Amino acid sequence: MHRLVVGFLVILLVSCTDAPSVRRDTTVVYASGADLQSINPLLTVHPLAKAVQKHVLFLTLATYDSLFRPLPRLADWTWNESATALTFSLRSDVYWHDGVQTTASDVVWTLGMAKQPTVAYPRARDVSGIVEIGALDSLTVMVTFRRPMPAFPDVFTDLPILPAHRFGSVPPDSVRSHQFNRTPVGNGPFEFVEYRPNDRWVFERSAIFPVELGLPEIERFVITVVDEPATKLAALTSGELDFAGISPAHASFVRANGSLYTIDYPVQFAHALVWNLRRQPFEDVRVRRALTMAIDRQLIIDAYVYGYGTLADGPVPPEHPWYTDVPEIPCDVGQASLLLDESGWVMGEDGIRSKGSERLIVDLLTVGSGDLPLEQMVQAQLREVGVEINIHQHELTSFLAIAQAEDRDFDALVIGIPGDLSLSHVAAMFAGGNPGPLAYPGYSNDRFDELIEEADQADSETKRRDAWQAALRVLAEDVPTTWLYHARGLQGASRRITNAAVDFRGELAGISRWRIRRDN
Repeated sequence: MHRLVVGFLVILLVSCTDAPSVRRDTTVVYASGADLQSINPLLTVHPLAKAVQKHVLFLTLATYDSLFRPLPRLADWTWNESATALTFSLRSDVYWHDGVQTTASDVVWTLGMAKQPTVAYPRARDVSGIVEIGALDSLTVMVTFRRPMPAFPDVFTDLPILPAHRFGSVPPDSVRSHQFNRTPVGNGPFEFVEYRPNDRWVFERSAIFPVELGLPEIERFVITVVDEPATKLAALTSGELDFAGISPAHASFVRANGSLYTIDYPVQFAHALVWNLRRQPFEDVRVRRALTMAIDRQLIIDAYVYGYGTLADGPVPPEHPWYTDVPEIPCDVGQASLLLDESGWVMGEDGIRSKGSERLIVDLLTVGSGDLPLEQMVQAQLREVGVEINIHQHELTSFLAIAQAEDRDFDALVIGIPGDLSLSHVAAMFAGGNPGPLAYPGYSNDRFDELIEEADQADSETKRRDAWQAALRVLAEDVPTTWLYHARGLQGASRRITNAAVDFRGELAGISRWRIRRDN
């Protein structure tokens, strides 16, 4: 979207509003840099899409408080004595927005589909230990596990329940193409109104959502796609946007505007360069280490995100309780050059390394349509050691299609990797024999796989954490990817919206507590 949006959102609010009683002062407009990957939680890895699913349109069985303690949401639960089975007791006052009651059959269908390989649920590993899902009555579900569980499974706070009756008898391999993904029916605090691809999603406060679960004050929630930072900033400043992710370079400008404020918050989101280990030269650990050493990651943090990030040596941020120190790979251009020499890549007269007839030229895929300072910094730094980087921009849908395709037809990606409390994304990306949309291209280490299995089989939270930390140390030694930095979220927000604090649970976790000032 390269046009200015002055006046656009006002037109949007008028054109998509059937009821004239819905006013701008009861509507919140939220900018997204790209379209939501999918509104179906069985298919999504996009962080904002997941936030919309969990906190706007649907309900999860459980939720976390700000200290990551699981609390009932759609259901309460009890464990059996051996911790091998959970019995969920669903609320009786939750209805789908088409008027049908949310029941045990919806839970059974959703969890069952998450286990189907052809659905390719991104967190399939987290449900692989479930051996049986049964409805005891219309509001009671028993989930039985293969082994005793050391803690409440995080997946039940992450996967919203879907309406089984809207899918009918659709086979698992058709879930991705189902019409529901464009015209969803939820049971959350907001009801779906309209979707225009690569343009906007519109939601309206539900009239049947239980007040006890937190009925929002705002009447309409609009996500509009604005991918240009300058356009986004202009719309935020003019008052047409209420929330927008902003560049760190714009933070002081936003803070100086009396009608705006900034929200700075931690996110479990690691930025990285993902190398395709199925291709030369990335199968060689010396090359991967050299590429990492050639990049001044602290300079990227200082110059690109203006300090709104921390150095990453793995996928787990320092704030995470399972974080573990691993040997840091320092920026050392001289040592990087020696490693490339040692691996047989010789510097040519034109400044590009080669081995035989193959030149060290890397096609780097990224998401975007405008300036790409991060990618350009990486390009310039690797050029110093004789590695040529060609940058290829894609919009998000195209990027994910390439990144997640079975043939993994790319050299390298610039990607943000969302984290979660169970670290399932680490296992999904790196563990061998675990195909799926997040599977890492070509990494194989038997010891890593053994430790992941050990973590999965642990009978206590301590043993599970210890196994995970050992696995992370193996990962750091192998350098299958170049971790750049752990991000901090940064948004500009209108002062007409109050009580919009953000924590690790995501940008929309507190949407029911947002308040609109009437004096603006």
